[in-house]
Amino acid sequence: MAEEIKKKREDKPNNNRRERPVKKEDDGLDKRLVKVRRVTKVVKGGRTMRFSALVVIGDGKGNVGMGIGKAGEVPIAIDKASVAGKKNMKKIALVEGTIPHEIVGKFGTTEILMLPAPVGHGVIAGGAARAVLEVAGVKNIVTKIHGSTNSINVVKATLNGLFSLKTREEIAARRGKKPEEI
Repeated sequence: MAEEIKKKREDKPNNNRRERPVKKEDDGLDKRLVKVRRVTKVVKGGRTMRFSALVVIGDGKGNVGMGIGKAGEVPIAIDKASVAGKKNMKKIALVEGTIPHEIVGKFGTTEILMLPAPVGHGVIAGGAARAVLEVAGVKNIVTKIHGSTNSINVVKATLNGLFSLKTREEIAARRGKKPEEI
């Protein structure tokens, strides 16, 4: 009995944070379920209930995408969202586990400020933004959400900010200079 209790204590994370489940797909992608909503459509015969799932998918190496799926049952909605997320995957610029420069991602009334952080700082982000950053492979970042905190808007704002990042080499090539000159 005492041994079982010890094993349960060892299984818990040390940082007192609730660990969110990350499912590894068979193709090496991390799939994170951000939100499931029950949506109702009122029709002549009454109400029809369906489910909407928001999923973010990434490979942990800078590729990330999001998908929304709707279906009559939760697992089917999650599968549809996963397929949509794989189609929407794009590459983001990462430098040593963080972003190359600060940026503000915007979508609707949601704005998310993302700041690069030194090694060992960790991912300082809330809810939906944390899911996006973790599956993308960002290890050190600080974020602050302003405006609406709707999870769909937060995910889209985070992705808009990440997709607009540029590395020093990309900026130098655009200006026709060497990266050291910038």
